[in-house]
Amino acid sequence: MPKKRNHYSSQFKFQVAMEAARGMKTINQLASEHSVHPNVVSQWKRQLLNEGPEIFNNSSSHLHQQLQTRETELFEQIGRLKMELEWLKKKAASFS
Repeated sequence: MPKKRNHYSSQFKFQVAMEAARGMKTINQLASEHSVHPNVVSQWKRQLLNEGPEIFNNSSSHLHQQLQTRETELFEQIGRLKMELEWLKKKAASFS
């Protein structure tokens, strides 16, 4: 029977990756302490070091800008649909 995959919390991954990035212990030591494969610790460390600067980017303003753009598109669509509805009501009234 195959072994099930372990799912670790983001907090746990961050802690292990930070310990690996500090370099106080080897990756093998960390892996044995936390019962994780050394390749996984290396991946988490690499991911932390690569994506670390992006964490501090103004991601909230980027998200806010995306939401604002989406909201504008939806309001435009609502306006178009209202105009089409009024046009259809006029056309339907002329057939009655």
